[in-house]
Amino acid sequence: MPRQVWYLVIGMFLNTVGSSFLWPLNAIYIHHHLGKTLTIAGFVLMLNSLAAVIGNLLGGYLFDKIGGFKTIVIGVTLNIGALSLLMFWHDWWPYVILLTIIGFSGGVVFPAMYALIGAAWPEGGRKAFNTLFLSNNVGVAVGPALAGFIADFNFEYVFKANFFMYLIFFLLVVLTYKRFDTKNMAPKNVLAERGNKESKAGMYALLTLCIALVLCWMSYSQWSATISSYTQGLGMSLSQYSIIWTINGLLVVGFQPIIRPLVRRWEKKLKHQLVLGLVLMSFSFGIVAVAEEFKIFAVAMVILTLGEVFFTPVIPTIANQLAPKGRQGFYQGIVNSATTIGRMIGPLFGGVMVDLFDMQTLMWSLVVLLLIAIIPACAWHTNNKENSEN
Repeated sequence: MPRQVWYLVIGMFLNTVGSSFLWPLNAIYIHHHLGKTLTIAGFVLMLNSLAAVIGNLLGGYLFDKIGGFKTIVIGVTLNIGALSLLMFWHDWWPYVILLTIIGFSGGVVFPAMYALIGAAWPEGGRKAFNTLFLSNNVGVAVGPALAGFIADFNFEYVFKANFFMYLIFFLLVVLTYKRFDTKNMAPKNVLAERGNKESKAGMYALLTLCIALVLCWMSYSQWSATISSYTQGLGMSLSQYSIIWTINGLLVVGFQPIIRPLVRRWEKKLKHQLVLGLVLMSFSFGIVAVAEEFKIFAVAMVILTLGEVFFTPVIPTIANQLAPKGRQGFYQGIVNSATTIGRMIGPLFGGVMVDLFDMQTLMWSLVVLLLIAIIPACAWHTNNKENSEN
C-alpha cells in the first residue's frame, strides 16, 4: 500500500481505540455510577448517535468544501476539547452534554477518513476500504480490552486515556495528512445528489433492505447498552466484559479465511449470506437470554461475530449493485444512515424493555425481530431483479 494509506490506516486504528475506550462503558457508567435507569441511559446514547448522524452529514459537506485534512482537524480538535473537559467534569449533565458533542465530532471525522483513503489509493478499489474496515475492527479489539482493565483499576483513568489517545491521533493528522490532501478529491456529497425517476425501482429495493439493516443494528447495539449493564449485575468484571469486545474485533479478521470458500460459492447469492448472517445473530441473542457467566457470553459473541461477517459486508455490495451510475455515493449514504438509526433507537428500545419487563424478554424479542428481518432481507431483490443475480 502507498505510504499515505498506512497513515490513514494507523489513524483509523487510533481513532477507533480512542472512541472504544468509552462507548462500551457508557451504559455502565450512567446506570451504575450516575444512578440512572437503563431507559435514561438508552436515551443518552440515542442523543450521542443522533449527534453522530448530524456530524456525518456536516463532515461530508465540509469535505467537499475545504478538503479532508481540515475537516478531520476540525472534528478531532472538537473531540479533544470535549474530552479534556470530560476528564474533570463528568457529573450527570456535563456527561450528557459532552457525550453528545463527542458523538457529533466523531461523526465529522469518519466520512472524511473514508473519502481520503479512496482518493489516496484509487487503484486499490475495494481493497482500500476493506483495509480501513479491518483497521477499525482491530481498534475495536484493542480499545475495550484496555478500557476494561483501566476501569477495573480506576474508572476516572478511562477519561484520561481516551483524551491522550485522541491527542496522538491529532498529532498524526497534523504531521502527515496534509501532504496527500487536495480540496477537490472528494466524491459527491449525499446532500448534493438529486432524484432520478429511473432509479425508483432501485431506491425502493434499497429502502426495503434498510428495514432489515435497522432491525439488525437495533439488536446489535444492545451489547454496548443493556447487555453491558446486565453483565455487571451478574458479577462480571469490566475487564471480562471488555474482553468480549476484543473477541469480536479479532474474530472479524480471523473469520475471513474460514468463511472465504463459502463466500466464493455464494458470490452471486447475496441473499443466502444475508439470511445466514441474520439467523446466526438471532441464535446468539437466544444464548444471551440464558447466559449467566463469562464463558457463555463469550460463546454468544463468537456466534454474533460470525453472523456479522456474513451480513455486514454484503450491504454496501448490494447498494452498489442497485445504484444507477453516478449515484453510488448517495446509495451508500442511505445504508449508513439506516445503520446509525438502528444504533440510535436500539439503546432506548432495550432500556424501556428491561425497565418494563426483564432482560430475558428483551433478548427473546430480539431473536424474533432478527428472524423477521429475514423478510425484507430477501424481498429487496424481487423489487429490482435486473440489478442482481440473487
